[in-house]
Amino acid sequence: MQSTSAYSARQAPSCVFVDTFLEACSRRCVAMRRVTMPGVGWLVVAVLSLLIELCRTEGGGPSLAERVIYAVNSGGEAHTDADGIHYKKDPLEGKVGKASDYGMRLPILRSNPEDQILYQTERYNEDTFGYEVPIREEGEYILVMKFAEVYFAQSQQKVFDVRLNGHTVVKDLDIFERVGHSTAHDEIVAFSIKRGKLSVQREVSTFNGKLTVEFVKGYYDNPKVCGLYVMKGTLEDVPKLQPHPGMLDKREPEEIDEEDLDLPDDGRSKSPSAAAKNRVQSGPRTPNPYAADNSSLMFPILVAFGVFIPTLFCLCRL
Repeated sequence: MQSTSAYSARQAPSCVFVDTFLEACSRRCVAMRRVTMPGVGWLVVAVLSLLIELCRTEGGGPSLAERVIYAVNSGGEAHTDADGIHYKKDPLEGKVGKASDYGMRLPILRSNPEDQILYQTERYNEDTFGYEVPIREEGEYILVMKFAEVYFAQSQQKVFDVRLNGHTVVKDLDIFERVGHSTAHDEIVAFSIKRGKLSVQREVSTFNGKLTVEFVKGYYDNPKVCGLYVMKGTLEDVPKLQPHPGMLDKREPEEIDEEDLDLPDDGRSKSPSAAAKNRVQSGPRTPNPYAADNSSLMFPILVAFGVFIPTLFCLCRL
């Protein structure tokens, strides 16, 4: 009996030590749980945010319609085009100039059938007029202005300029001379707003939060516009019009062959610059599909592999 008591007394400190150790472990687990749960939650949120960002990047970011900050159908009603851009009703109705739907009786070439209304209505004025576009964020922007000549049947009948916050961005615009009669034509102007400055066509001015697009009265008839929109992005983001039915082969002037030049009665060929001047162009130049070709970079890599593998094989046999 005495030996049993002595044995129990010797075991008591060990049991106390074990109980203390288990209690400490339990407290540590609870503490780690309290610290870990918020950490795990934060980690889950970070991973989800990263996945969303990756999906947005792979998906091309915001859609074209989401990047448009302002769009108006001049002289017409609200309209949503094939790209999802919503054009609001002309805010100048009853205030400045006159609205015309004369073009409604004509089909407009180069435009989608469902979007011809954007070129069939217009607003014109006997003096300079324009629109004010509020812009609150800095960045790269594109101004797209839509035109179609539906009245005059020859050039030098309607010629005018376009100004952007006082900067002349389009000079002597003659729609008929550019594309002919009842044909869609887009004038596209890239600009940027950074640190309170507007930069357009290598000119800079102070920006006060409003973009003023003016159609300037010229010597020939009245200025007009069929519609316009402003979007965030670059020239490559702008939807292209359909090819012009009378457009020549889009090659550089120095690449024009003699058979491409019209020969006058005296048998002498026109200069390449004169032939290039007669071309009809609208919108930004189509990007060269071979500009991003990096196949030439693979040749040195293949040569390096061709030298490395035989050398490695010889070293292994030594």
